[in-house]
Amino acid sequence: MKSKMNQLFIEKKCVHVLYAYQEVKSYIEQVCDFIEQGVLHGEYTILIENDRLYPMILKELQQKLTEDQLHFVHRVNSFDFYFSSGSYHPPAIHEYFKETVAPYVEKDLSFRSWAHVEWASMEDPLFLIEDFEKIVDEAVNDLSFPLICAYDSERMPDYLVTILMETHPYVLMNDEFTLSKQYLG
Repeated sequence: MKSKMNQLFIEKKCVHVLYAYQEVKSYIEQVCDFIEQGVLHGEYTILIENDRLYPMILKELQQKLTEDQLHFVHRVNSFDFYFSSGSYHPPAIHEYFKETVAPYVEKDLSFRSWAHVEWASMEDPLFLIEDFEKIVDEAVNDLSFPLICAYDSERMPDYLVTILMETHPYVLMNDEFTLSKQYLG
């Protein structure tokens, strides 16, 4: 599964993946593998992650990567990223992302991104996620980079699953990497 997905990242740069994770341990393994594979191929990783999980990820990465290789990881606090305008507002998030990737694009540096998508309650941004994911899917294709959007599967009501399957061409769920049959692209 990992090799199939990593091969796709190498062959086809514009890859937008929905990752529905179930356990934190598996999540940490996946994100570290994603970063490590990027480093091995000379790609920077923009990691959009929360303050709770980032120390665990960094600890794992420090065991796998050299100090120089760790410079290929650019961490963005997920709370700052998603709520930069004071609320979950897709156009503001898109602007924040464009500013974040601008140095890589301007210097023609290869990069990939991992975005951990979270919210405080089910009422928060569910109706906005579709707009956001459509914007992100377009950015992946325009800028030609791999992106994994990670969601906690236990916090994904059916309505959200449908939205995410329609806005991600690839899906990593239950340790299986597949094409989304519902993708609307």
